[in-house]
Amino acid sequence: MTANITVLAGDYIGPEIMAAGLKVLAAVSEDQDFDYRLHEMPFGGAGIDQTGEPLPAETLKAAQQSDAVLLAAIGGPKWDGAPKTPEQGLLAIRKALNLFANIRPTEISSAMQKYSPLKNTEPVDFVIVRELTSGIYFGTPRETTDTYALDTMRYTNEEIERITRVAFDMAMKRRKHVTLVDKANVLDTSKLWRKIVAQIATEYPQVTYDTSYVDAASMKIIASPGQFDVILTENLFGDILSDEAAQTTGSLGTIPSMSRGTDGPSLYEPIHGSAPDIAGKGIADPISMIRSVAMMLTHSFNRADMATEISDAINQTVAAGIVTPDLGGQATTEEMTKTIINHIKESRHSYEPDHV
Repeated sequence: MTANITVLAGDYIGPEIMAAGLKVLAAVSEDQDFDYRLHEMPFGGAGIDQTGEPLPAETLKAAQQSDAVLLAAIGGPKWDGAPKTPEQGLLAIRKALNLFANIRPTEISSAMQKYSPLKNTEPVDFVIVRELTSGIYFGTPRETTDTYALDTMRYTNEEIERITRVAFDMAMKRRKHVTLVDKANVLDTSKLWRKIVAQIATEYPQVTYDTSYVDAASMKIIASPGQFDVILTENLFGDILSDEAAQTTGSLGTIPSMSRGTDGPSLYEPIHGSAPDIAGKGIADPISMIRSVAMMLTHSFNRADMATEISDAINQTVAAGIVTPDLGGQATTEEMTKTIINHIKESRHSYEPDHV
């Protein structure tokens, strides 16, 4: 069976880091009984430039027919103030593919520890499961007048139930602990979240379930992140907390993410933007894109073995100090990518039996 992967390189540094991710995918796939076909399509600003639409019809069709979608980064000053923005394409593809769950891992490996602003020695390895298609970002009514502005935070039982099951199912494959982050002492939507999540938690007796107010959780992520396994939260809180968590690793340029629904392809992307200020300089950190490829291999194609090879190679590269300027190094995107690929090849060679 051939895996069909839609590739959305996007804008500014997007094509640079996508090229790095695809080179690593090619290297780790060698002699692994993993066949794939890439479908490179315009999206975001590139889509606007080519077709006038941030999500061209042919791009959406390719994504819907694929097994997974890889996205690099979109947007930038070129399209500021334009009638249609690249970001509208991102919202549109999330809706069209029903990508209601955003999953962001936060892991500080021993190799990355020295780059983290956190000065603790406890292991850091947790996942934020964020509801992605509802809440205050999508609620109506929404309006602005001369004297006030109005946004609406709205959630249904069904929306909470489906994201909750994603979080608990993920916890069952990890350390079996879910923390719901909310503001139930103030918000009615949070009170509904507590009611629904508590009901579903009874279906997972092996999972430890607790809750935390969002302000307390934001402090705990800094002071004692090791207590978390799976953080479950709504759209707005998840947006903020996931960026905070990402920065604890030392750079936003190292964190991947996955957006998924109940069926259809999942979308994998770095959490950072298109970084127009460094585009074309060859110094963009490729780690987040490469780790997005690893997430895809694990979750869409059940090839955790290949994903582990990638992660080990990244850690070896970082431990050797071959890092891009965002981590204080001097390496280029190409140098870092080549080193990661070399570690993959060297690791495989070291396990080959002697031929006599």
